[in-house]
Amino acid sequence: MTINCFVTFDSVTLYWDKPHEADKNTVYEIFADGKRVGDTPKTHFTIKNLEPEQTLNIDVKSLVGEGSVIATTAKMRNKIDVTAAPYFAIGDGATMNTAILQRAIDDCTAADMLYIPKGVYMIGALRLHSDMEIYLDEGAVLQGTDNPEDYLPRIWSRFEGTELSCYSSVLNIGELDRNGGYSCKNILIHGKGTIASGGQVLGDKIIALERIALKDYLEELGDKIKECENNDTIPGRVRPRLINMSNAQNVVLSGLTFKNGCCWNIHMIYSDSIVTHDCTFISEGVHNGDGWDPDSSTNCTIFACTFFTGDDSVAIKSGKNPEGNIINKPCKHIRVFDCITKYGHGICMGSEMSGGIEDVYIWDCDLGNSVYGIEIKGTKKRGGFVRDIHVRDCVLPRILFHSVGYNDDGISAGVAPVFENCSFEHVELKGIYQDMKKNFVPCDAILLCGFDEPGHELKNIEFNEITLGDKEHPVTQNLSLRLCENITFKNIKCL
Repeated sequence: MTINCFVTFDSVTLYWDKPHEADKNTVYEIFADGKRVGDTPKTHFTIKNLEPEQTLNIDVKSLVGEGSVIATTAKMRNKIDVTAAPYFAIGDGATMNTAILQRAIDDCTAADMLYIPKGVYMIGALRLHSDMEIYLDEGAVLQGTDNPEDYLPRIWSRFEGTELSCYSSVLNIGELDRNGGYSCKNILIHGKGTIASGGQVLGDKIIALERIALKDYLEELGDKIKECENNDTIPGRVRPRLINMSNAQNVVLSGLTFKNGCCWNIHMIYSDSIVTHDCTFISEGVHNGDGWDPDSSTNCTIFACTFFTGDDSVAIKSGKNPEGNIINKPCKHIRVFDCITKYGHGICMGSEMSGGIEDVYIWDCDLGNSVYGIEIKGTKKRGGFVRDIHVRDCVLPRILFHSVGYNDDGISAGVAPVFENCSFEHVELKGIYQDMKKNFVPCDAILLCGFDEPGHELKNIEFNEITLGDKEHPVTQNLSLRLCENITFKNIKCL
């Protein structure tokens, strides 16, 4: 087993891919310098109460595999309390702190930790830099306003597969450059606090302003507007995310609540090595209120997170035709495990996938209360591919591979996508989903549909050790297959 880790000054967090031979009874023992420090049935573990700059030889052992890593905790950083001199930030829920906190961020060096104590700090857009740490204490809230002017100037970003000028996000990390390297690195944002924004109210205000600015263009589109999801699609693309990462590398988000971004909450574009764990995402009632969206990014990992989202919990993307095909940056090496969706759509790949999506592993997730469970989607003119997706030991309402007709503006790639080489193992499929009004609705447990072009059928999909049905909501179980090739079912059980 390859053991990954990241450190703070007093802890080491370990995580690893689930071995193929592991099952729900597998236990992993953790040793530090030969001494057993704990065990876990999960594929992650945090060693706490360590000393700064302490080096540990760590072993993770189980009956199905073992691995080792040498980890050294970070140096103790100088704690900068933003409410103290020279900043005097005020967390009264009314005073604007944007300029004060931006000055504190600018002053923060690699030897410092920016400390946010309990309080509600009203802010607009803040811009981070490399080699910095922010800690939000319990009860600390960085609260973005619902005033669009607080998110100016605009930045170059990407939304729904298109690069464009968007409003700045609450936290902005890096600068977008499809041809460039990583412009912002080594950031840790952690603690027990909350980062929030103006939610649907802010989104509606920005859409109204953008509709005025685009009045002539929207009128020129005429009936082509029907290719979009709805009339808000185009003016809505400039909305800020809660946290926007562009060309960023080595960013860790830990222990926090992310709340009410006015569209997607965490969005990483052309980025690498983004880790998010033990966080809560809340965006019920927010249109496009995704939780965590890696977009043409690599080596992104999320675990031990809980979602109450207005759209996808996790959405994996790589651009939209024709731009996504031209840029051609796949989203790959993505890991999602030990996560729970309490409300929202579940885990989605697409519909913007023109640059390709591959090497995605999902395990030990409970998406039983989601709308879709696992959804892999694109439009016929997207091009690109989704392949090597592997899901195991999860609870889902359903699994969908299909073509969708919305968000379909843009010039065709000239070829349909390819969906192939995926596996689902030890998965419970309920055949009933929780809709956005929290009603339970029967559905096909498995819906598989490829594209009606030769060579673009859905192909090489394996289902093994699948349980169909839900004892609490017994319904007839249906499997729907169309335009498929080499679909394998083995050891299927129906309750």
